[in-house]
Amino acid sequence: MRKAMAALGALLMITACGGGDGGGGQIRVTLVQGLAGEEFYETMACGARAKAKELGVTLDVQGPQKFDPTLQTPIVNSVVAGKPDAMLIAPTDVKAMIAPLTQAKRQDIKIILVDTVVEDQSIGLSRISTDNLKGGAAAAKALSEQIGGKGKALVISTDPGVSTVDARIKGFEEEIKASHPGITSLGVQYSHNDVGEASKIVNAALAKDPDLAGVFATNLNSATGAGSALQQAGKLGQVKMVGFDAGPAQVEQLKNGVVQALIAQLPGDIGAKGVEQAVAAVKGQQVTPSIPTEATIVTAGNVSRPEVQKVLYKAGC
Repeated sequence: MRKAMAALGALLMITACGGGDGGGGQIRVTLVQGLAGEEFYETMACGARAKAKELGVTLDVQGPQKFDPTLQTPIVNSVVAGKPDAMLIAPTDVKAMIAPLTQAKRQDIKIILVDTVVEDQSIGLSRISTDNLKGGAAAAKALSEQIGGKGKALVISTDPGVSTVDARIKGFEEEIKASHPGITSLGVQYSHNDVGEASKIVNAALAKDPDLAGVFATNLNSATGAGSALQQAGKLGQVKMVGFDAGPAQVEQLKNGVVQALIAQLPGDIGAKGVEQAVAAVKGQQVTPSIPTEATIVTAGNVSRPEVQKVLYKAGC
């Protein structure tokens, strides 16, 4: 009996310690957000959690308090020390995050890039992101329509070196140059993903160019800050704005006429697809190297439609 119990104990220990490669244990995945608490990344986490539950995967979610590689790097290092089977990550810089992710790769952690990427093409078995070049072009068309195809336009972004917003800027500028000759670009200014800084930028722009016609804000915090500045300056309806992302504050601004259009991404889908690709990688199944996701133009005229309500971001699940 004692020998039988010992054998059973050994068997249970082997089963409990089995990895996600078919050894009998549950696959462990960690999602490292670009910014904890931001509605875009919380909606992404909700999509990832739902898919993880469906597939029987253990999912942990972590993220820095600012969109900053110096804050994200120690989180990645801690995740690597915990040795999950796979990591979903939205890198906060195209260059600075290469080194910590290389260490993760050397530990045979399957890396899936969600939303943002790094320059090293060997990192990220799958890269899942909005077609941001197309999204930037859509923003240019929407803003041109709002300002009648003429006037001065300012772009507010986060920081240079963030792959998603860099692509949006490129798409916007290429579309303006190619198809909207009446619009004068005032270039790009960077808010460092800070609402207050975005507000200061718009206030300074209005002082320098009182005939400013339009603003393209490339992400949630830039749009929120820019919208607040326009509201405080009494420029609602005079200076038109198109924002990227559709968090609760931005939707409220849309309804109040602070912003005229929003480009809503599908972060929930990005999170869900990320978990699917991570599981496939751990199991040795085929992984799709690149998965572009769509964006939806949200206006005051369509925001109440059920299909549009589905793409608005959430503060939690």
